[in-house]
Amino acid sequence: MDVDTRLLRTFAAVAEDGSLTRAAERLYVSQPALTKQIRQLESLLGVPLFVRSRAGMALTVAGRSLAARVPGLLADWDAVLRETRGAASRAERVLRVGFLASAANEATPGIVAGFTARQPGWRVEMRHTAWSDPTAGLAAGEADVALLRLPFPGQDRLRVAELFTEPRWVALPSAHPLAALEVVPFRELWDEPFVAAPAGTGRWRDYWVAADEREGHPVRFGPDVEHPDDWLSAIANGYGVALAPESTARFYARPGIAYRPVTGVSPSRIAVAWSPADDGNPVVRAFVECCLDAVAEG
Repeated sequence: MDVDTRLLRTFAAVAEDGSLTRAAERLYVSQPALTKQIRQLESLLGVPLFVRSRAGMALTVAGRSLAARVPGLLADWDAVLRETRGAASRAERVLRVGFLASAANEATPGIVAGFTARQPGWRVEMRHTAWSDPTAGLAAGEADVALLRLPFPGQDRLRVAELFTEPRWVALPSAHPLAALEVVPFRELWDEPFVAAPAGTGRWRDYWVAADEREGHPVRFGPDVEHPDDWLSAIANGYGVALAPESTARFYARPGIAYRPVTGVSPSRIAVAWSPADDGNPVVRAFVECCLDAVAEG
């Protein structure tokens, strides 16, 4: 019998958290999808793994037995993947850099140029990822290092070096009444529908609707989107507004969309992140140093 490692990761997350909601946030999936995966694993094994109740998800005897072995199994498999992919990258002398939206803004070309000068013969491969993966490929081992926005789910399991901050603005339809303002108080946006990342992104989604900065006022959600083009289309078509970094007005200018400064919300934080397994990797370390140097110089 073959069991998909994805099902084992789902099981491990639920077993550790004791909650479908928290596990879904960690894995960037919806709660119904998580429930389906747990049931699929139980069907494959032929045994119940959890007792479900209002208090959460309690492991059965069989579940406790599996929970004791799965973390080590997954850790070994992850190590195999990292070593295999790392060997391929080293052989090709390619550093895979995941990023979201505008990466490190105007500092990005300087970072790449600095790395190329520091690591002759190496090439940076920039990989743009969807907003459904706020780790920009790091969690899945698809990137060696990433330029991303804080906070994000699973941040405590990665190495993170903050680079700089920038204000959050609001993107809204050009015909929206608030577009007539030079500066928009965040309170004026509380009742607007927000175009947002998928619900499974947890802390990432909450941050970009400023859920913790509304004094308890509930969020009204508009469409869920994963890509900048879909985000822009939803806003331009009048389906909602969205908070965005100030730089979005430069990198994603589009007819039908107005960008305005917002008061009453914290700034966006840009960071470089990498896996703890690569702490001793000189190529990853060189890229991180280039990020820090570019910011210090700029």
